Amino acid sequence: MKQFQYVVTDPIGIHARPAGLLVKEAKALDSTITIEKVGGKSAAATKLMAVMGLGVKGGDTVNVTVEGGDEDASLQAMEKFFQENL
Repeated sequence: MKQFQYVVTDPIGIHARPAGLLVKEAKALDSTITIEKVGGKSAAATKLMAVMGLGVKGGDTVNVTVEGGDEDASLQAMEKFFQENL
């Protein structure tokens, strides 16, 4: 299991468009990706409504956990996605 923390820089947070892109990216990976809002709920990154239901806003910190499969490659892909889109 590997994880990283990320502070969301998008002022709107994780809304419909980036959440959809995140789900698409997570489904393409060989690992199980979980997103947890610090101090709040967690959700599988492959479930669109669950990700949007976290209510992540700009400035919020999320923990992203990667388990199974090729963890190193999946972790790098997720970190890159978050930096470029959120």
